[in-house]
Amino acid sequence: MTELTAVAVLAALLASGGTFAAAQLLDDSQPSSSATSSSLGRGTTNAPVVQADKNNPNWTATAAAVSPSVVAITVAGAQGEGQGSGVIIDAKGHVLTNNHVVNGGGSGAKLTVTLNDGRSFQAKVAGTDPSTDLAVITLDNAPSDLKPIALGDSEALKVGDPVMAVGNPLGLAGTVTTGIVSALNRPVTTQAESNDSQQQDQNPFGQGSPFGQGGQGQGQQQPQTGSDSTDVVTNAIQTSAAINPGNSGGALVNAGGQLVGINSSIASLGSSSGGQSGSIGIGFAIPVNEAKDIATQLIEKGKAEHAILGVTTRDGTATDGSSQRAGAQIAEVTKGSPAAAAGLKSGDVVIKVNNDPVNSSESLVASIRELGVGDKVSLTVLRDGKQQTVTATLAAKPATS
Repeated sequence: MTELTAVAVLAALLASGGTFAAAQLLDDSQPSSSATSSSLGRGTTNAPVVQADKNNPNWTATAAAVSPSVVAITVAGAQGEGQGSGVIIDAKGHVLTNNHVVNGGGSGAKLTVTLNDGRSFQAKVAGTDPSTDLAVITLDNAPSDLKPIALGDSEALKVGDPVMAVGNPLGLAGTVTTGIVSALNRPVTTQAESNDSQQQDQNPFGQGSPFGQGGQGQGQQQPQTGSDSTDVVTNAIQTSAAINPGNSGGALVNAGGQLVGINSSIASLGSSSGGQSGSIGIGFAIPVNEAKDIATQLIEKGKAEHAILGVTTRDGTATDGSSQRAGAQIAEVTKGSPAAAAGLKSGDVVIKVNNDPVNSSESLVASIRELGVGDKVSLTVLRDGKQQTVTATLAAKPATS
């Protein structure tokens, strides 16, 4: 049954004349540019920069504070070589990045991490979580002067807040770009990369590249059902800060220099060739609150546990008084699941999760994905033309053999 963690390929329908845009993984195989040279919980750490005018940030100060905590990652393996970014999260040498960065070179790939000051270290994988596209790697013989990044609170973000992206786009290490939070709770799905070695020689920006890309735009989704799919669905932060291939795994920070997101994908206009473009001002980041929980589990156990609701859903609409609302329509409730215990029924249309709007099946998936096992969640549903609120306690996704 659907646990609201695995979904079909994303189509993010953007509001520009009905144009479809596909969310694509950033870290396609890139030729090196000449310019390339533990328990995190849900807490925050003090902002390293205090802005005199938060409406007109001193980005020079923010960049100086954050850049030493962001690294360039080179992955070399049987399926090719590529580059990405990562964020130092503790003094023990743990670096948080995207799963599609570390797995881009295939099994046995060599990981090299280059610090902001130019020193390079070999690294090994501490743990990966394909379903959230997050991974933690550990530096070999980590130096004692590592500077972990300050941790922020993605729940405190507001649309319009200024943000900075820091990373290694196109192999250009230490690049910073600025913009704003364009949207919050944006449901974005990217398809996991293909590891088909027979397609290595294709265009490095295309579907056959070692680091793959997201799926092309699609229309009406099918019911969301449980599977072993490694498609990634995120209740993402959308930003106008320019991010490009190579920025994946890098930092999205607020003006105070606190990490608020891990850059992971960009939107691009669909094309018949499936080619990936550069930044068009629509980038997506995994919220730091979700990333901190996953990183803690990966460091401690090498894998992450995920929460389930226990329903199969599809996109749907329902009457809400005199109007119609779009939401996630429940097709089936799993017996003995949190959804069943909460009293959810087939035909209910979920329109809110903890007061955050839900307007599609994918949106519900993304909202549940960022919560943890044991979390209590308030669900607003439409039933018989009226709103009702139920509370469910999320359970752990059963382990697969």
